[in-house]
Amino acid sequence: MTKAPQERAFEALTEKISRERGVSCGSYKDKCLKRRIAVRMRARGVHSYEDYGKILDHDAHEYQELLDALTINVTKFFRNVETWTALRPYLEGLAKARATLRIWSAGCASGEEPYTIAVLLADILGEAAGERASIDATDVDRLSLERTQQAHYPDAAFTEMPAHLKRRYFQGGEPLPSVRDLVQVRTHDLTRERPPHPPYDLIVCRNVVIYFERKAQERLFRAFVDALAPGGVLLLGKVETLFGPARESLTLVDPRERIYTKPSV
Repeated sequence: MTKAPQERAFEALTEKISRERGVSCGSYKDKCLKRRIAVRMRARGVHSYEDYGKILDHDAHEYQELLDALTINVTKFFRNVETWTALRPYLEGLAKARATLRIWSAGCASGEEPYTIAVLLADILGEAAGERASIDATDVDRLSLERTQQAHYPDAAFTEMPAHLKRRYFQGGEPLPSVRDLVQVRTHDLTRERPPHPPYDLIVCRNVVIYFERKAQERLFRAFVDALAPGGVLLLGKVETLFGPARESLTLVDPRERIYTKPSV
């Protein structure tokens, strides 16, 4: 069956973006891509994929605006606080069993997630956290990484965070050095690159893989399994389900909160 002109134009545009900016558009669901591209098309006052492609040809800055739109992620500290409550015993168990902890916040958005993990680690390990734990906070989006690096947050970002933890570990919307220094901010594209510095004791990737096509999801899940140390923990978003070959390698220990563990050798 011949594809409609609009579909052909959409394919041509996404192939162009992938080719010229190294973004793996094919890994994203078409519905997600179309929605995010439409945001930029409205912002630039054009109504066809062809016309938007012409803007990209003549305005390099628009590419960055588009990439920012593609990777936007809304988050807060301790978002879905019950998830972090459920995760804490696993972190405590890892802290007792291991001299050091390596953690990966994959798709860290503007940093609330990795700093949430850092707060938990500081609360569990106390003054030893700086010597015993480190967190790789990664994202492909420039603005997200800049915000994570700046680490200055509005009051709205704290509405789900337990008040006593905010008082203890933040000042003026910024994490204290004991928390901030645990987080290493790194550029990383989940769809194209290997995990940055495995093995990890904990990998957190929430509400990211839902935007990817099934084959890309399976590749990513396999990468997570390979990057986890034996006995390590994987936390996904509540609407995300592990499938494919990776499902046979991990144990679902909390179906509601999507917490998985890798068997110890």
